[in-house]
Amino acid sequence: PYRHDSYFYYLTGFTEPEAVLVLVAQAGGAERSILFCRPKHEEREIWDGFRYGPEGAQAAFGFDEAHSVEEIDAVLPSLLANHAVVAYPLAANTRTDMQVRRWLETVRMQGRAGVTAPSTAIDIRTILDEMRLFKDAGEIATMRRAAEISAQAHVRAMRASREGLREYHLEAELLYEFRRHGAQSVAYNSIVATGPNACVLHYRAGPAELRDGDLCLIDAGCEIDCYASDITRTFPVSGRFSPEQKAIYELVLKAQAAAFAEIAPGKHWNHAHEATVRVMTAGLVELGLLDGDVQALIDSEAYRAFYMH
Repeated sequence: PYRHDSYFYYLTGFTEPEAVLVLVAQAGGAERSILFCRPKHEEREIWDGFRYGPEGAQAAFGFDEAHSVEEIDAVLPSLLANHAVVAYPLAANTRTDMQVRRWLETVRMQGRAGVTAPSTAIDIRTILDEMRLFKDAGEIATMRRAAEISAQAHVRAMRASREGLREYHLEAELLYEFRRHGAQSVAYNSIVATGPNACVLHYRAGPAELRDGDLCLIDAGCEIDCYASDITRTFPVSGRFSPEQKAIYELVLKAQAAAFAEIAPGKHWNHAHEATVRVMTAGLVELGLLDGDVQALIDSEAYRAFYMH
């Protein structure tokens, strides 16, 4: 399945493959947005689905110009001419690097006519990364929707859980709930792990049977319009924790609460993690799973046998 590039989608909202966006910044503030995309093609659309084509894309998405991607080699050099800087995804893939090199060489060949080529190349992702850190109201609403759907999916899987089912049965419940509410895909491969499988950090949902007395860990989330959610929960297969399971669960819950208390403007991003380490290490000592001074155990990272992250 095709999944469009997140940076490209952030700038365009356009989801068709084989598309290129060019943004031209002129002195004095004049700017142009130019899309190159697949042309209309009746036979290919019968087989592969609708295409906007340049005219349709320009009308629907508001680009200043749109051209067939088949014309890109003819048009791009003229857009680069007499600009000092070109920004693109540096070293993202060999094909793009070779294309940009070819276009720049075409511009340089016009040097005797007074045409100049960009002398500086920067990675556009460094600019976009900073922009994407700050979410507007629409983005936050999409993120909340993704999280809500994922939470509903976890609840559905918990309700379905019972002895005798297999991990892939609960994965199916997750996928059904994601798609039923309009999520385009999973945000990552769902982890559904019962019994000892839950100790494998990147386990995939498999055929292991759910058994009474075991725990089941689900790490799963959906994606909507390139915005992902990510939820992990662990629950008893048959609905009741053993005393030992409850003690560990409540320790993790306490660590989570300590992390939340450290999340605020002005705090460093790692303060939340450091809070979980303190709570987890002290709790493991209290439960008898670690022995020694709490700070010394933190300094030696003794907790990592239980808390690999």
